[in-house]
Amino acid sequence: MPSLAADADSARGTIRRGYVVGPGDKPLRMIEREIDDEEGRYLVQVAANADVIETQIEQFEYALAATFLVLAVALLGSTALAVRFGLRPLRVLREGLAAIRRGEAERISGDFPQDVAPLAAEVNLLLEANRAVVERARTQVGNLAHALKTPLSVIVNEADTNSPRLAEKVREQAGVMHRQVGFYLDRARAAARAGAAGAATEVKPVVEQLVRTFEKIYCERDIEFVAEAPDGLRFRGESQDLTDLIGNLLDNAGKWARTRVVVHAMPEPASESGGRLYFTASIDDDGPGLDEKERSAALERGRRLDESRPGSGLGLSIVVDVAAAYGGALRLEQSPLGGLRATLRLPRL
Repeated sequence: MPSLAADADSARGTIRRGYVVGPGDKPLRMIEREIDDEEGRYLVQVAANADVIETQIEQFEYALAATFLVLAVALLGSTALAVRFGLRPLRVLREGLAAIRRGEAERISGDFPQDVAPLAAEVNLLLEANRAVVERARTQVGNLAHALKTPLSVIVNEADTNSPRLAEKVREQAGVMHRQVGFYLDRARAAARAGAAGAATEVKPVVEQLVRTFEKIYCERDIEFVAEAPDGLRFRGESQDLTDLIGNLLDNAGKWARTRVVVHAMPEPASESGGRLYFTASIDDDGPGLDEKERSAALERGRRLDESRPGSGLGLSIVVDVAAAYGGALRLEQSPLGGLRATLRLPRL
């Protein structure tokens, strides 16, 4: 049997492979190797029918192709199932939103997997916030309508009786209505802004700007305004609302202070806020102050404890309503300076 021509120059002892023509001109797949021992040199050749080997190779290739085809089909099927059942919670969420839009539901309900449940909860919170804004605006409109009834009735009665004081009464009641309209419009705007998502305001620049403004307003009385606020403290709300809140309190303190007004803002520890973060802004003055009964009365809408001071009596009430819209509060107490301390508690980032 002939040796492998392709490996004729190979080193002795190297395994040589190739195809040769065997008996009957049949192609053979051959492997050979020369082996030396003490008795001499031997050439070992092993051959097999090449057709059989090729057939086995083809069968293996077909089996391999079939295996990969089955794996591809299984992968496509598993992907389709994963997409269908994995995205099912999002379809339920979409259907829930569509039901809310059609007026068939007020919130998204149902059990959601761990990764989707926070999204559903946030959507429900957003819906509740928007609903609260609308409800507060509706309430303010109703309150305004109710507040305007009395002055309108007074004007109508004066007109029906042909009172000689009609012009005076109209002017007087028009002023009342003007204050009421301004008051409830401010509350409605504040209620809408309080429900806005994503608003944040740096506290220190607002406080410092207000202090500079009121120093100029009360410069003739030589009142000292002091601002103390840390860097990085941020109010979770609109800049205009923070300005209105602290501005009303500073204005009130400036009216009653003798020589000094101090604004001090500081964050509350997270452990004392029940998970939500808050900060306090305290406005102290060295004026005459108020006793406990007067402090309660001062928060009532339109209540003025001293008619000799300018103002409508609506400022502190607006502060209470706007702070409440943000989930905060206003507290009045005795100041270490001897006058009144007004403490705002508001949410922070």
